[in-house]
Amino acid sequence: MTGDLAINSLRGGAIDAIRSADLDRKTALAQESATRWFARRVSLRSPLDAALPERPGRPDKPVLTPPTQVEKRSLHTLKGRIALFHAIAHIELNAVDLALDIVARFATEPVPNSFFDGWMQVAFEEAKHFRMVRARLNDLGADYGDLPAHDGLWQAAHSTRNDLTARLAVVPLILEARGLDVTPSLQAKMRETGDLESAAVLDVIYNDEKGHVAVGAKWFRFLCAREKRDPAKAFQELVRTNFRGPLKPPFNDLARAEAGLTPSFYRSLASISHA
Repeated sequence: MTGDLAINSLRGGAIDAIRSADLDRKTALAQESATRWFARRVSLRSPLDAALPERPGRPDKPVLTPPTQVEKRSLHTLKGRIALFHAIAHIELNAVDLALDIVARFATEPVPNSFFDGWMQVAFEEAKHFRMVRARLNDLGADYGDLPAHDGLWQAAHSTRNDLTARLAVVPLILEARGLDVTPSLQAKMRETGDLESAAVLDVIYNDEKGHVAVGAKWFRFLCAREKRDPAKAFQELVRTNFRGPLKPPFNDLARAEAGLTPSFYRSLASISHA
């Protein structure tokens, strides 16, 4: 499929991937744009780049509902495991678009090319995750789109569309870091139920997500240093302004610290709730 993907520039490829409602094409474009960029076979941007859409392209299903209406089920049942993997597929799909959006939206920022290297590595791996999770759903007799999903992730990102530092605070350092907190217990539950194939998929995601949080922390600290801001204080201010809802413990302090996100960033926010 990669031969027929016209990619004028990194930003152009990222925008085309975001706009695509065909999820096979979206993930192929994300990965091919990354591959060509890593080989320096495309420029960062081109006058031919399409406009960045307000929302990413999506198929007709799943139906999007408020987070409170997405049912919780026991992981000890097949239906429960399908529901979990459907929710993870939706998270990973949003993560593909969010990584691409950081690249496309901020392609004119004065940052080194290694910034775009990092985020295209994230986009490539999120596309891999989406495909792995969807394949596992197929193994379980289901597909992405069979159940409703919620739209909270894209909304959280949309609120930071004009501020790169705020985007880094909210997406990798809150939303992705949350994955480091919750995934180990899901891995353990999958092993308990004997579903080792699902546990293996979660293992890949967990190990890659540490790297994604690390990319976020690296560039957040870079921008703070450039602006002579204290990173932990800047993070707290940006979260209070741009993120609705509390940061929920328990935190996986070890995995977060390995990624460069130390407790001084998030501990004081754990009890704060924004209505």
